[in-house]
Amino acid sequence: MTVSLRGKVAIITGASQGLGLEIARCYVEAGASVVLCARDASSLGQAKAQLPAQEDRNHDVEAVSADVSNPADVDRLVARALARFGRIDVLVNNAGIYGPMGAIEEVDWHEWVRAIEINLLGSVLMARAVVAKMKARRSGKIIQLSGGGATNPLPGISAYAASKAAVVRFAETLAEEVRGFGIDVNAIAPGALNTRMLDEILAAGPEKVGAAFFQKSVEQKGSGGAGLAPGAALAVFLASDASDGITGKLISAVWDNWEAWPQHVAELSSSDLYTLRRITGRDRGAEWADK
Repeated sequence: MTVSLRGKVAIITGASQGLGLEIARCYVEAGASVVLCARDASSLGQAKAQLPAQEDRNHDVEAVSADVSNPADVDRLVARALARFGRIDVLVNNAGIYGPMGAIEEVDWHEWVRAIEINLLGSVLMARAVVAKMKARRSGKIIQLSGGGATNPLPGISAYAASKAAVVRFAETLAEEVRGFGIDVNAIAPGALNTRMLDEILAAGPEKVGAAFFQKSVEQKGSGGAGLAPGAALAVFLASDASDGITGKLISAVWDNWEAWPQHVAELSSSDLYTLRRITGRDRGAEWADK
């Protein structure tokens, strides 16, 4: 699917490497102006230098060092984007960490909380900072990066799993809050990626993350994983006008036929397809489990 983002302005957090940087590259190539955000100024500058040069000052790339879990940093980031481009059309909440690995009673509590602050509270702070501007324009796209932690238990990586499930439910909830304002809010499951976060799993070892998950990660490292392209392509689609009306969904970049979804917006809007929901006994044929 070929879509245009020309004229749009996007903030992308966690954009100094990995999927965030790939999304930024794809946005620039699709015609968007982007504001890159990450905590480390040095790596952020290197990331900006990797993006295609822009001759038009109205179609440009800015880099702002900020911590998404810090309200003052978030306000400064959004103010900088507005001062430079005058609008914010797209927010991509990509910043995230695994946090501590190991049994819940053994991991460092402050590190556990820190993962929640970045993954969940950082996403909420960013959304709070831009949604009023989007409401005023009656237009906007908010894209949350999720992952396996949202849909499966991850023993030994509890802060990550809990935060990712929470951000998906927040995205669903925010989608309902802004329904009627022309704002779409969705979450992306990009697939198994061979990034620094995979290296952290391998470094932690099977005693921290479990033998089965560790072995799966070793196999992923060898196979190359899903690659960055599917997740970045879905992020472009969700930022574009082609996805208008698709909202409140958790979408797999690899397994879902999202390219065809614009033809089924009404059906998607009136159903619980691609959402987090409780499985009842009736859903699995266990009639004895329900009243």
